[in-house]
Amino acid sequence: MKKILFTASECVPFIKTGGLADVIGSLPGAINRDEFEVRVMIPAYTIIPEQYRSKMKTVCYFQSFFNGRDRYIGVKELELGGVTYDFIDNEEYFGGGYPYTDYYYDIEKFCFFCKAVLSVLPSLGFRPDIIHCNDWHTGLIPVYLKTEFAGDPFYQGIKSIMTVHNLKFQGVYNAKYMSRVSGLPMDLFTIDKLLTYDDGNMLKGGLVYADRITTVSETYAEEIKTPDYGEGLDGLFRARSHEFCGIVNGIDDQVFDPTSDRLIPHRYSLRTVLSGKIKNKLALQRQLGLEEDDSVMMFGIVSRLTEQKGMELIARVLPDLMASRAQLVVLGTGEYHYENVFRSAAQAYPGRLSANFTYSEELSHRIYAASDAFIMPSRFEPCGLSQLIALRYGSLPIVRETGGLKDTVVPYNRFTGEGTGFSFQFYDSNVFLNILRDSLKTFYEDRKAYAKLQRQAMEQDFSWEASAKKYEEMYRTL
Repeated sequence: MKKILFTASECVPFIKTGGLADVIGSLPGAINRDEFEVRVMIPAYTIIPEQYRSKMKTVCYFQSFFNGRDRYIGVKELELGGVTYDFIDNEEYFGGGYPYTDYYYDIEKFCFFCKAVLSVLPSLGFRPDIIHCNDWHTGLIPVYLKTEFAGDPFYQGIKSIMTVHNLKFQGVYNAKYMSRVSGLPMDLFTIDKLLTYDDGNMLKGGLVYADRITTVSETYAEEIKTPDYGEGLDGLFRARSHEFCGIVNGIDDQVFDPTSDRLIPHRYSLRTVLSGKIKNKLALQRQLGLEEDDSVMMFGIVSRLTEQKGMELIARVLPDLMASRAQLVVLGTGEYHYENVFRSAAQAYPGRLSANFTYSEELSHRIYAASDAFIMPSRFEPCGLSQLIALRYGSLPIVRETGGLKDTVVPYNRFTGEGTGFSFQFYDSNVFLNILRDSLKTFYEDRKAYAKLQRQAMEQDFSWEASAKKYEEMYRTL
């Protein structure tokens, strides 16, 4: 049986700041357990809820030299849903009220995490065949494997995979500082290894030294081979193209299931989608103080309010969208400028626009269930999970054709009836507005076609099982 170790900085249900946590919380459980033994390793943050911390068992601890002195390394263990989770324990690095602090300190603590992951394996009695690393926080694991740990027979033959979830974040900092805290020699900080311009780059180290590289959609894998999307690493992706692929993310189809979702007021199925969405729309309108009208088209946004997510385009078209017969519900936090845009719009269009600057799992589910369309015009989007959830709930995604959005949303073809949403190619507010108007026109003038699209959207299978099979095939080739 082949042994796989997933490593990451966050994982649902223990700690979450973004979509990475959802992936690490779902993918390991979807891997075939008859063929693979899977573990997950993340930091033992002190802010992990007590309901989980109280059940963890300390399985080993010791002192290890790191950044100038001996440091405590412990491992706490917990089994949940058939998966064993190991937590690297060090309160000096992983205490506090948030998993990420200032960038300077985060570089040091994730250098520590990378080295600790490898250091604890002999004490755990678990020798993985493959270590599956995720994003820059784990980027030095493949580097350590092939440098500092390479002479130890225990580690020889262990392979590594580096998955890029968002290339925008790379763990870049002063090379001399990174060399000092990581213990890696300066001769590794060259342009063909860990150096980007004059700085050390943890993600680049992982990409250079890993045996395979993946990212979270096929289109994003092609995009980041170009200067426009490659964030300075496009040449490296092109050079390693034969060992690099994109595998689209999935969602937990038991958590996101309108037939059994207990966070929504009215559950519904493919057969009852029209009546179910009307009931949920009325309930959400009542909850948020919107005009109660079951025939109005409701648009939803559940997102970080940032430029990457296309908020610039939304801000430009908002007056035109509100000039039509539409309601908009927004949930998320982000850049102050965009929060102000929606705050002002909520005042300008009372009863028609609701802006909620927080994160609420319950409200997000209710928006997916109540909305007729889901707006996601991202400037770039490695994969995206929100459009997958929207499809599951029959809320037709309106997306820009980039990254995973292009791979997962089929644009409506009014001549054939095919499609699962609406999409546009160019990052332009006028093009975006035309697509919004097209969705409005279809909703109000051809409800039969719109309902067919909703059913086609709900029929899509973006569960983790399909993606897991592709990862399993990669594990076999290593």
